[in-house]
Amino acid sequence: MTVRVLRSCVGAATAVALGAAMVPLRAHLSIATPGLVLVVPVVVGVIVGGYAGGITSVLAGFLVFDFAYIPPYNTLTVGAGQNWVPLGVYVVVMLLVAQVGAHLSAARTSSQRRENEARRLFTLSELIVENGSVEELLETVVRAISTVFEVEGVALLLPGADGLRVVATSGALLTNDDLRSLGPASGLPVAVGAGPGEARLRILVLSAATGPVGMLVLKGLSGLEADDDVLRTFANHAALALERVQLRTKAMRSELLEEVEKVRRDLVGAVSHDLRTPLATMKVASSTLLDPSSRLSDSETRELYSLLDIQTDRLTRLVTSLLDMNRYDSGVLRVERHASVLLDLVGNALVGLRPALGEREVTLDLPASLPPVDVDPILMEQVLANLIDNADRHAPEGEAIEVGAKLVDDHVVLSVTDRGKGVPAAERETVFQSFVQFDTGGRAGLGLAIVKAFVDAHNERIWVEDAPTGGARFALTMAISRQAPVKS
Repeated sequence: MTVRVLRSCVGAATAVALGAAMVPLRAHLSIATPGLVLVVPVVVGVIVGGYAGGITSVLAGFLVFDFAYIPPYNTLTVGAGQNWVPLGVYVVVMLLVAQVGAHLSAARTSSQRRENEARRLFTLSELIVENGSVEELLETVVRAISTVFEVEGVALLLPGADGLRVVATSGALLTNDDLRSLGPASGLPVAVGAGPGEARLRILVLSAATGPVGMLVLKGLSGLEADDDVLRTFANHAALALERVQLRTKAMRSELLEEVEKVRRDLVGAVSHDLRTPLATMKVASSTLLDPSSRLSDSETRELYSLLDIQTDRLTRLVTSLLDMNRYDSGVLRVERHASVLLDLVGNALVGLRPALGEREVTLDLPASLPPVDVDPILMEQVLANLIDNADRHAPEGEAIEVGAKLVDDHVVLSVTDRGKGVPAAERETVFQSFVQFDTGGRAGLGLAIVKAFVDAHNERIWVEDAPTGGARFALTMAISRQAPVKS
């Protein structure tokens, strides 16, 4: 109130100062000149004190004009009747000037206020439209309100299993008494909404299309109507943003569940496909051996036992592949690199596969000049075994499998070639994926997926291409080692 009165007096003081400054020149001035000069205090009064300041300036200017420049001087008496004309014109014109000036000032103030509101709303909205997690959005909302509206403290509450709970705060924290006062059982008055009031706490309910999604509690809000309008608008934006993030989280959870279900179905399909043949073979062999009515020669009996041994090894490799894939997916697979001789790696892989290969010939083209490779021997032997086993299943009967290697820059490129139908160009990327059903009717099992996973774990590359002699050639890179191989 005191500030408003002081502002209203600025124009009056200006009128007195200008009137006093012109007194020494009074004899040389026409009666209209002071009236023109005293327009300035009215404009100053309107700018500083508004319409009230303009009226005060007009009154002060009238008194100064009459007292100092209307004969007889230094009195408020108007001597000649014609002197009322300049006084009357001065009052009328200055009142109009004060009114116009006040309107212009109010319009400018209103425009600035709307500009500030728009800027504040833009700043607030820009902060909450960014894509992020629910936690980041909650922190952004309370931090933005605390900064832009300069309140003492902001708290955001969301509904939980046991009622509303504080999930994000900025500035002064809510005390236990504050939290109790928000409950309906407290019996304490709390301002709901954003209208002006004297309540210590102010509440904004965040509502969206699906219903209330949360509640904002503010301490020390000024309560200005303009701020309240912007705050309500921002609360609506915050509610929509919060609802959007929650819906996106639910959608991602739903997509994840669908993906898990798809992987589960594919896993069952792939494992069933890979298990069916060895289990069926083992069942036939064991049933034949146990049938007392079957008359088997010694060679037939040995063949059935060999068949059981081969299929058991195949099942063992399948289970090992499942366990290895689980280790890789869980991020616990460790690569322990050692300098290894490539011929030893291939030989160890062939030893485990020999019963399954039977009469299949495997030709090796591994130059003795090749340097040792820097790999994990256990993992790389599994890679080679899976590649050779894959070639055995796709190579025509009687055709040999070719295993070759050559030095390219600082890597050894090893290849496994069959003479089968090859891999179509459209399937050369997906052939290394688990449980993929191809358009050509085949299904990718776990063997090549394990190969890709172990090669990736070494930070190396693997690819498939057409072999010059027909069929598919699987090639992979292995870094050479600068150390001597460790003798086992």
